[in-house]
Amino acid sequence: MDPVPLAEEDKAILRLESDTVAGHVCKVVVGAGPADLDALRARVAEGLTAAPLLTCRLGGDGGTAAWVPSDGFDPGDHVRAAPSPHPIPRAALPAAVARVFEQHLDRSRPLWAIDAFELEGGGSALVWRIHHALADGTAAMRYARLLLWDPEPDRPADSGKRPRQAAADDHRRRHHLAGFIGREFAEDRHRSPFDGRIGRRREIALASTPLGPLHDAAKSLCGATLNDAVLSVVAGALGRWIEATYGALESLRVKVPVSLHREGDDAGNRDSFFSLSLPVNERDPGRRLAAIHADTSARKAEHDAETMDSLLRGLDRLSPRLEAFAERVVRNPRRFAVNVSNVPGPRRPVAVLGAPVEELHSIAEIGRRHALRISVVSLCESLQFGFCADPAIVENVGAMGAGVEAEAQAWSTPPSRGIRGLARMGPPP
Repeated sequence: MDPVPLAEEDKAILRLESDTVAGHVCKVVVGAGPADLDALRARVAEGLTAAPLLTCRLGGDGGTAAWVPSDGFDPGDHVRAAPSPHPIPRAALPAAVARVFEQHLDRSRPLWAIDAFELEGGGSALVWRIHHALADGTAAMRYARLLLWDPEPDRPADSGKRPRQAAADDHRRRHHLAGFIGREFAEDRHRSPFDGRIGRRREIALASTPLGPLHDAAKSLCGATLNDAVLSVVAGALGRWIEATYGALESLRVKVPVSLHREGDDAGNRDSFFSLSLPVNERDPGRRLAAIHADTSARKAEHDAETMDSLLRGLDRLSPRLEAFAERVVRNPRRFAVNVSNVPGPRRPVAVLGAPVEELHSIAEIGRRHALRISVVSLCESLQFGFCADPAIVENVGAMGAGVEAEAQAWSTPPSRGIRGLARMGPPP
């Protein structure tokens, strides 16, 4: 395999890594059966034939970073038993994930690792770290399909070879620049409660909610999407936590990654983002959802995520120094307080070595002066939430997970006539 030069997005991610910031994302796969390490290694080795990039390490010469074949690569070095020698209670899984997540991947080897935990009661949990320079959330789910999921009886195995689609039409890049700058470069008036000098420690919280009630309620109330409903539930949970531990806060600006992957592409990282203010002080779920739906609809109509992607790529070609300045601006904690990502997962039940997957959580690393990050992934008819935080700045992140489940439970029963009326009226002025 010839060296594969890193894309600019991948290089930017590598530059963000430091002693206190790990550059990987993580999938937590909770299965109903025990983990057979030998069988799992064989399954992963088979899948790697369609994902050769995962057998490569960082290398290159002449100042050009590239993925190069790793001499003596052995899947057994990357698929291993977790540090805990005994089964752990499921309640202890978030803390166990946090201890693994804190560890940086070895840059002299391919940048991924799977740690298998045995759970009390006979289940298991696979904690799969993969460097963000290799894969964003969408690409990581593609790798999970190749390496972990059992093949579906009515679907041929994925060959991993996909043609690239043509670039998007120019009209998707057109925009009203003044409006875009006003929306995307606005700043919060208040200091973020998650702004602080982060350390190396992490605290993880996991939560799960049914997908169907959120989807149906959002659509029936104001024509909102499932993504809008997720943001509304997150806003409610953050509002509960902020009120209990920080004090009153009217709104909280969040960064929402948007996948620019297109059907059939094989890029490792291809995403952008837009930003918006969540009404965390709004207790009425109908008003909160309607306000968020109006905000996200405006950004989609103006193609803000595509515009941001074009802007940063254009600055890279024009001036690396100008691009670096723009990156510092968009990472400022006054620009956004929390990153909230939502990635589609398997639509049908999946299994690993015959054991049904019961939970699938995504964990993403926090950033400098951003001590909290929230990741969401779907699994059939459920939504799985993963919270990652620096416990020295964000106390009791588990309360946020409980808050998400409580907020979602409120949508599991038919909404009142009053909530329907408020939602039809649209967002508050």
